[in-house]
Amino acid sequence: MATKLPQLKQDFIESLSQISRFWGFPKGMGAIFAVLYLSPNPLALDEITAQTGLTKGAVSTEVRTLARMGLVHRSSKLGDRKDYYEAETDFYTSIRSILKERQNSEFDRALRGVRETLEKLESGSVSGDEAEIAFLYERVKALQDFFNAIDSLTNAVIKLESLGLSNVSKILGVLK
Repeated sequence: MATKLPQLKQDFIESLSQISRFWGFPKGMGAIFAVLYLSPNPLALDEITAQTGLTKGAVSTEVRTLARMGLVHRSSKLGDRKDYYEAETDFYTSIRSILKERQNSEFDRALRGVRETLEKLESGSVSGDEAEIAFLYERVKALQDFFNAIDSLTNAVIKLESLGLSNVSKILGVLK
């Protein structure tokens, strides 16, 4: 049985909602981006609200955040007082924006908590079952190593911006 186009779009919207949540952003933000990405024309808040099922207030808040991140762009139509929005379609720009946003204070606070836990475990000031402490140390250390690698990757991608997309493509083409 063939999938109907509205169902396909809904599945895609749900998928981007889950990806958004994975990156630490609200599911609604992913749904809004998906709706705008699949639209051939800029959409007004009312249209986005109808397609996502979110409240107009939530859509307005999330669209402002997406615009601040450079993932959506606002436009207007002559003679119309409404603002219209469209998705950024340059994936390099989108990923760079997401990685920059990853450096926000809430995420940094979570990273700091992992780092502080590791420091306490390394200092020997934690009392309790030695085997459990060793286990926790290995787990937290592995997570900290992963976060350090992600931070290094994030910084490298952001620094690549100064080279320009065509130069990055050339470099990556050489590495293949």
